[in-house]
Amino acid sequence: MKEKGILTVVSGFSGAGKGTLMKRLCARYDNYALSISATTRKPRVNKTTGECEVDGVDYFFIDKAEFENMIDNDQLIEYASYQDNYYGTPKKYVEDMLADGRDVILEIEVQGAGKVKAKLPDTVRVFVTPPSAAELSRRLINRGTEDESQIRGRLRRATEEAEYMPAYDYILINDDLESTVDRLHSIIQSQKSKTNFCEHMISEITNDLKEHMKGD
Repeated sequence: MKEKGILTVVSGFSGAGKGTLMKRLCARYDNYALSISATTRKPRVNKTTGECEVDGVDYFFIDKAEFENMIDNDQLIEYASYQDNYYGTPKKYVEDMLADGRDVILEIEVQGAGKVKAKLPDTVRVFVTPPSAAELSRRLINRGTEDESQIRGRLRRATEEAEYMPAYDYILINDDLESTVDRLHSIIQSQKSKTNFCEHMISEITNDLKEHMKGD
């Protein structure tokens, strides 16, 4: 039987480099699957490169009515509202990937992370942060997708999100991309080994007890 994959929630401040980190992890190792979130916000255009986010790659871009239909039909693991838009994790994609033995990464807001952990206690939660507030501000400016007012809003939001950091299993400082990828991979695989070992031992001991008690 194929080993079930492990689910990892990755959260962090906007501008912390979560997206780049996830893409590099998946490029280096072939057992990871990035869960694509659904959202009602419009695709963003990078003001520097002119490139636009792609439906089905960056997000599933859907309208409010379709999103609320998914809520009503329990088709989301979690969802949240942020800046007048919905964000959520489609359930079927995650379940199919885990059953196939893939290690699934959810990159979601702190609100959703708590909901996932409540529903799926074996989920590993990792919070990604740059080494300083000054570095966070620099990254937000350099990505070229938002004006000064929006950047200030992102920094205010980061102050609020920092209150959730103690609830996470791991805090990952994204100071150097390659070493951060190495650390994240080690975290996930060590947790996966631990989880699979515990599940195997529970099953083995349970079956052994049943055999031992046959005829009693």
